[in-house]
Amino acid sequence: MNPNLPAASLAISYDDIAAARQRLQGVAHLTPVMTSRTADERTGATLFFKCENLQRMGAFKFRGGYNALARFTAAQRRTGVIAFSSGNHAQAVALSARLLGMPSVIVMPQDAPAAKVAATRGYQQGQAGSEVVLYDRYTEDREAIGRRLAEERGMTLIPPYDHADVMAGQGTAAAELIEQAGPLDVLLVCVGGGGLISGCAVAAHHLSPGIEVHGVEPEAGNDTQQSLARGEIVHIDTPKTIADGAQTQHSGQLTFPVIQALVKSIVTVSDAQLVSSMRFFAERMKIVVEPTGCLAAAAALEGVMDLKGRRVGVILSGGNVDVARYASLLAGGA
Repeated sequence: MNPNLPAASLAISYDDIAAARQRLQGVAHLTPVMTSRTADERTGATLFFKCENLQRMGAFKFRGGYNALARFTAAQRRTGVIAFSSGNHAQAVALSARLLGMPSVIVMPQDAPAAKVAATRGYQQGQAGSEVVLYDRYTEDREAIGRRLAEERGMTLIPPYDHADVMAGQGTAAAELIEQAGPLDVLLVCVGGGGLISGCAVAAHHLSPGIEVHGVEPEAGNDTQQSLARGEIVHIDTPKTIADGAQTQHSGQLTFPVIQALVKSIVTVSDAQLVSSMRFFAERMKIVVEPTGCLAAAAALEGVMDLKGRRVGVILSGGNVDVARYASLLAGGA
């Protein structure tokens, strides 16, 4: 971590996040910040949960997706957008494209949660030229598919995390959290490709000087943790974890330098710890949080980090999970 790195060397600044907030005003939900006495007693900390599971389309991804598409030129809006995603970015782009009146083509893995595929197709209804293209995440390269389709169809490719406008949009979640909760000592953020944590780190360091930002990955997919240790982007095989939104293989070329500069550490949690956290939110706070959305919370609730005596912000990144799968996980199924 090097917070003294010149801001000009990073892909985004706080000004980009402030501009994104203006574009999102009246479009994105101002999601609530929830607290729990039980969580505070368990951790010895004061926790503030930013509930992006209650965001439009059920996840923080709407922020970055809409911010990116809102900056399209008239020509780009006519030809439309293409994106690749396991589910939440897919829904975010499909909904944003609908709101902005443009076609969308979304590349999704065949084993993506059925609810996420159905929701994406639902957002595309009535939008001519829109479709979902399925692929095998274990044998095919989604980035290559996206680039090929974008070139063939003349559409603009918006990746799920490695894009400055996406990163800036995601950072608005932390900006809101700090305004709602006040200054924080620590911010915990889930990590997939790094779009959320990079945007949130820029916002957090600007609004709450001296804050520590920590990322949380699934144990099976700790590519960013490895990357920080080696000082370069590490590519891994597609991880097998219930945190489907964090089954990324590497950090982004734009997100990783921000993580290097502004994130203090990356820790990991197990799938079992994710399920335990999902159960906590269901039983104690009466909210549905998907496995990926529990990554940051699990680091706190399961004692992975010592947070005693500190004011801690926790991003709950999403709540999109198949009901049957959700019930099975909470009941102890695989």
